[in-house]
Amino acid sequence: MKMNILAGIGTCATLALAAALAASSAPRAQSGTPRYEFDASWNKPFPNRWINGGLGGLCVDANDHVLVLNRQDAGRAELSAGAMAPPMIEFDAAGNVVHSWGDPKVIDSRLHSCHYDKDGNVWIASAPSGMVQKYSHDGGKLLLTIGKKGVYDTADGTEKGKPLNSPAAAFHMPSSIFVDRGNGDVYIADGESDTSNSKIAVFDASGKFVRQWIPQGYKSVHCMTMANDGVVYVCNRRNGKIGVFDKMGMLARTYDVPSTPVTAGAADGGGAAVAIDFSRDREQRYMFVINQNNSRIEILERASGKVVGNFGRPGPYPGEFNQAHGIAIDSQGSIYVNENRGRRTQKFKLVGG
Repeated sequence: MKMNILAGIGTCATLALAAALAASSAPRAQSGTPRYEFDASWNKPFPNRWINGGLGGLCVDANDHVLVLNRQDAGRAELSAGAMAPPMIEFDAAGNVVHSWGDPKVIDSRLHSCHYDKDGNVWIASAPSGMVQKYSHDGGKLLLTIGKKGVYDTADGTEKGKPLNSPAAAFHMPSSIFVDRGNGDVYIADGESDTSNSKIAVFDASGKFVRQWIPQGYKSVHCMTMANDGVVYVCNRRNGKIGVFDKMGMLARTYDVPSTPVTAGAADGGGAAVAIDFSRDREQRYMFVINQNNSRIEILERASGKVVGNFGRPGPYPGEFNQAHGIAIDSQGSIYVNENRGRRTQKFKLVGG
């Protein structure tokens, strides 16, 4: 059973339990909607007694390798029995660690998201950090920094200052990155929290500021991505909505991501629209959204925004989530989900639909 990316495959009894739990939390979907099952084979034991902290985002490259962002906030008691895992950990399609990298002196500790551009370079956003960085694929070379580490787009230049949403190469809490496959423009969402900026800023390939927009009524812009057709999707996290924009920031429509507390009077679970990715067919028919409030992955028709299925539930067992935070899909349609509090990455195989 894969309780987190520290653990390997357990005993036969544990595997049996994992299979039963995966079956009990099978996705609910309409006929024809893709269906997924928890993949108990993916996680392998870490080398060198590594221990990871909370996990930010993750991304998948052209070879279906998965890059996981480790926030390195494991406790001291854990570190008496192990060593802190590197900030960036790369897994192959079978779940083996094949590479790791990251200098904590250069990056920021609260890693939030990553993105591979069409040339295989990887972009990293940390919140709060005041910057976004572009690295070579293996992380061996820092190619570009937009913004400046520790200098925030606030009234006093500090993390605690009033956000300004300045039209410049300056950030407060950058949350997501996407590089336009056509012209190389870099789209950056700056708005990880309810008290941060709430802008989508666009830069050219050299890092020069081009334009920005501020979605109206958004407390934050916790996630942002672009579909193959150039449409930009932005998470209105707390309000449980996804804004659909053109590249100039014109709002075309808004999709609801509903959530209902199971326990009456319960506090907000973190937001209903936290991270997004798309199915790997050419038309990207389906959109997959992390709904933290209900601890599950929502499956939406991209064209209509209609919710057609979901999978997951709260808990520490296989197929369950503890503050799911990042989502990415490989070329085979498998879905990878990172958990911050759960401190693990889970893989879900496409099995039908």
